Amino acid sequence: MKIVHFTSAHPRHDIRIFVKECVSLARAGHEVILVVADGQGAEIRQGVHIVDVGPRPDASARRGRLGRMTATTRKVCEAVLALRPDVAHFHDPELIPAGLRLRRAGIRVVYDVHEDVPRQILAKHWIPAAVRPLVSRGFETFENHAVRRFDAIVTSTPHIRDRFTPLNARVVDVCNYPILEELVRDTPWDARRNEVCYLGGISRIRGIGPIISALPHTATRLNLAGPWSEPGLRAQMERLPGWARVNDLGVLDRAGVADVLSRSKVGLVTLFPTPNYVDALPIKLFEYMAAGMPVIASDFPLWREIVTDAGCGLLVNPEDAPAIAAAINRLLGDESMARQMGEAGRQAVLSRYSWSAEAQKLVALYAQLERSALRAGA
Repeated sequence: MKIVHFTSAHPRHDIRIFVKECVSLARAGHEVILVVADGQGAEIRQGVHIVDVGPRPDASARRGRLGRMTATTRKVCEAVLALRPDVAHFHDPELIPAGLRLRRAGIRVVYDVHEDVPRQILAKHWIPAAVRPLVSRGFETFENHAVRRFDAIVTSTPHIRDRFTPLNARVVDVCNYPILEELVRDTPWDARRNEVCYLGGISRIRGIGPIISALPHTATRLNLAGPWSEPGLRAQMERLPGWARVNDLGVLDRAGVADVLSRSKVGLVTLFPTPNYVDALPIKLFEYMAAGMPVIASDFPLWREIVTDAGCGLLVNPEDAPAIAAAINRLLGDESMARQMGEAGRQAVLSRYSWSAEAQKLVALYAQLERSALRAGA
């Protein structure tokens, strides 16, 4: 099949979109094209053809965000229409109107839902707090209307899958579990540094404030890697005493991420209890586990089930800096326990939380779509 994945907001080498989904489908024998908007030009990598419609506006300002949601989405949609794929697979909620347009043009459409967007809207700092509930309800109504018209829905968690199952006959969860070959290194514990790490987007609701505040009460350093998603936040964090214990590594490629995972002893995933995060499956949690390090995670019911069942870490109130510091000190002060938890997390990922099984779900979905298309053609 000729499959076009398209995005107006994500980078071309996004881990879920390109590294996992596009490459997995290309390896399964499909012709895979990825349409992006970044101004970096065309590219062929790992069997995937990348088509670029030009740079999107700077989304840090409201005007830039509006431009991306209008002009950029139109350009992306026109590029997909020109390619005439068998299936168009999109990854941004702002592309729902484009998905509906493509469906009316006779192209099969898959909507990939990375987040529970109506719940995510409730925590968007750039939307006035007073109108967030109204915007959330309005978007949910629109999204529910649209998903009934698409050929399949792919979700990043079982929780989101369950929300859409009553609305569409073909819904599958394809979770963001790690690619083991990419991250798993047999790094001896004694070769690791006395450091903890946080990987991924950096924002207030992802818990950066309490993490930095906890550091002066520990004997460790923090390896911090990822993009800052709020203007002025980094400057605020630099004024905290704990910043002196931060290795600010910026945005790393996958080799850089693997290096941080192999040298750190503890992984932090202390997101705040927003409606969108409580039922999420953050990739960083499973990457830490795959790398053989114990985790310190927010004490949410779903995460408690994962961490407790695997015996791979400690749970904390993510807004409580002293509790985070105490957890760091406990793990770094008891190396036997930390090693045992790290190995338990690695084994849990090897047996239950790896990308290979998720890739099989995705490939199976496309086999269903192909059979459906053949029956329709007959």
